Amino acid sequence: MSADMSPVNVTILDKEYLVTCEDNERESLYAAVEFLNAKMRELRQSGKVIGTERIAVMTALNLAHDFLGYKEQSEDYTVKVDASIRRLRSKIDDALTKGKQLEI
Repeated sequence: MSADMSPVNVTILDKEYLVTCEDNERESLYAAVEFLNAKMRELRQSGKVIGTERIAVMTALNLAHDFLGYKEQSEDYTVKVDASIRRLRSKIDDALTKGKQLEI
């Protein structure tokens, strides 16, 4: 274990876990634990899934699905922004070319 890593106790759905993380990532870990706990409690309270292991797996599956959806949206957005930048660059190049032709 490196000097800047230390074990941290976290509680997820009423069960304690010892997790090793870098000291500068501790706040991020706590935020992730809080988010995961909220999602797991939400699923448990819905009554549709019973058992801690099943709740954990279904929560992980839901989060993976959400993540992949956001990733796809982000990639679509990036493609659209890239296309817009190419169009603007082309317009700028055309304007500069026309401006140079007028100077001659």
